[in-house]
Parts: sequence; C-alpha cells; structure tokens
Amino acid sequence: MFVPSHYRIQDENWHRRIIDGHPLATLTTNGPTVPWASRLPALVAPGEPRTGPLAGTELYGHLNRANPHWKALTDGGYARLMFDGPGGFVTPAVYPDGPSAPTWNFAAVHVCGKLRLIDDPEETLQVVRWTAQRLEERFGAGWDQTSSVGYFRRLLPGVGAFRLRVEEVEGLFKFSQEKPADVQESVIRRYEADESGAGRALAHLMREAGMGRTAEVAPAGATADSARGVCPF
Repeated sequence: MFVPSHYRIQDENWHRRIIDGHPLATLTTNGPTVPWASRLPALVAPGEPRTGPLAGTELYGHLNRANPHWKALTDGGYARLMFDGPGGFVTPAVYPDGPSAPTWNFAAVHVCGKLRLIDDPEETLQVVRWTAQRLEERFGAGWDQTSSVGYFRRLLPGVGAFRLRVEEVEGLFKFSQEKPADVQESVIRRYEADESGAGRALAHLMREAGMGRTAEVAPAGATADSARGVCPF
C-alpha cells in the first residue's frame, strides 16, 4: 500500500484500534492469474499484547472451507489482511473559493505475514469461540455463548481457521493533513453534520489526530517514514 509520509501515524495503537473497531478484513493471497480475496473476521489472537507494535503478534481468522480460496491457501505462505476504517467523501464545497478537486478521507491498515493453517478441531473451535467472544464484547449485547458450544462443534467441519504472524504493518490515515487548519475544520464539521451518521466516526478520528481549529487532543505520533519490512506482493 502506498502511504505518503504525511498520511502516516507512527503510534501503532492507532493501527490496533482500526483492527479492533473494524475487524471484517479482506484476506488476499497470490492466485494463478489474479489475487484471491475473501472477506472474513480477523482479530488479534488471545494471549498477545493488547497495545504496542503489531509486528510479531498473531491474528486469528477463519473462512468457509467450501470457499475455493481456502483450498488455495498454503501453510507458511504469505498473505495480506486489509482492514478498512471509517471513510467519507470530501466535497470541494468545503474549500475556499478557487480551483479544487474532490477527494476521499479514510483510515486503513494492512498487515502482511505468514499463514499457519489450523487442522486440529479443538484449535479451530478455539478460534471460533474467541472470535465470537471478542465480537460480542465489542459490538454485541452480552450474549453468553456457553449453550452454543455444541452448535459450534457441529459447524467445525466447514470451518477453515488460520493464524497469521504479522511481519509488516502499513497504516494510511488520510485526514486532510495537507490542508490548513481552517479547511480541516470545514471538512470535520461537514462530517459531523452528516445526517446518516456515517461521517461522525471519521470526524472523531480527525479531531483525535489534531486536525481542525478546535481539536483538543494533541497530534498522535510523528509522520516520519517507518522502517518497512518485506512483503512479497
């Protein structure tokens, strides 16, 4: 992923918050003619640090074994997980008079590393249970999975689970950093006024990152380029 230096946030806890808050990822691997791509939930595995750098940590994921992508995965092969945070259109109407162009602000995090495919049914069950627990904690209503573990077991023959050990992390936080503070403020207020509510999460992130005139939180992290790992695609 191409990440201009002014769209970087070095604090990897920002990377984690995109993964935790938007765990429906796109798994991509090389295919014979075009890349494979599958949408699936992916979460930092239990026992891993909940803060700090992601490199060296493991993520859990799973998909349907009937998906041809599962059959194409190789143990020890490289993969990329792409997480999309909030995003929103920027209309030139929020800019001062003069030539301008529309754009799109957004947050996205990609992680790349080696896959370990899970064959053991009990470990697969662990992945399913952990995923259900974390998603319920983050988005649910206090559902207790205890009575459904037997049902989970009946589903296991159709579940392909994996671990991905992170080797490289890329985060792109496009928050109008190249614009002056008054323009950033106009962009943020446009998002805050979005009647659908879709822009408010992005507005909140922009303020936390120090954008706009009335931001109360100091900018998060430096924008210097970070050392990059090696990803084969």
